[in-house]
Amino acid sequence: MRGLTGFGLTFFLLLSVDSRADTTCVDATLLTRSTVSITRYFDDAERAAQHGLSGIQGSGWFQSPTRIVTVEHVATAMGLSDRDWKVIDIETGTGSQSIAVRIQRLTGLSTERLVVLELQTAIPTARSVAIRLSPLMPEDHLVTVAYPDRQPRSVSGRFVQYGAEGRLAGAALLEMYEGNDRLAVDHGASGAPVFDCEGRVAAVISNVITQTLASPFGATRVSTAWGMPNVVSVPIQALTEASTIELSEAR
Repeated sequence: MRGLTGFGLTFFLLLSVDSRADTTCVDATLLTRSTVSITRYFDDAERAAQHGLSGIQGSGWFQSPTRIVTVEHVATAMGLSDRDWKVIDIETGTGSQSIAVRIQRLTGLSTERLVVLELQTAIPTARSVAIRLSPLMPEDHLVTVAYPDRQPRSVSGRFVQYGAEGRLAGAALLEMYEGNDRLAVDHGASGAPVFDCEGRVAAVISNVITQTLASPFGATRVSTAWGMPNVVSVPIQALTEASTIELSEAR
């Protein structure tokens, strides 16, 4: 997940409210079979080109047994394409397997788009989930099941507002936390689904908003203040927008 270091602090000060109430609204254990960790390990040539980077890990969710949805920057960093099948590791809470995938389509109008990955082999145990067609409303309670550091983690929170301008235009801005941990959604969570209280996917995680503070003891990475958004997500309505590009059918 890419951090937006030091981004938008003056803007978000205007949104500050006390919101540390319990926002859990759906049993996340019922949603774990729909959410996955996805990892692509680079070959020797790719490692050399990436200065020794061994691979890329993110999150995603099943649209069907042969389709996984994630965000565009995850697929780009993995080097996935619409033509070549490339093997990724798909890990759920109960196990993992290696399956070849390719990009089936890109969809969305904002800076960050959603990507639908086509699986060469179906996963029979995959559980698809309903999609929320209506926009989120301020203070809607939410929960995500993500794989930061390849470990499944459920994190609750709330919807704050839709971004209106700049890089945040059209994004769904969320405040997500676990207890006092405002970095519970972090690296590796990009592509994770955000569910409403009825268990429907309402958004897909894209970025976190952080600052890096210098001190005599070294640099410290911190989240935003309580009451402010700390997670940027892509509204799920992007899956149905007219800008969808069907890549698999265009070959």
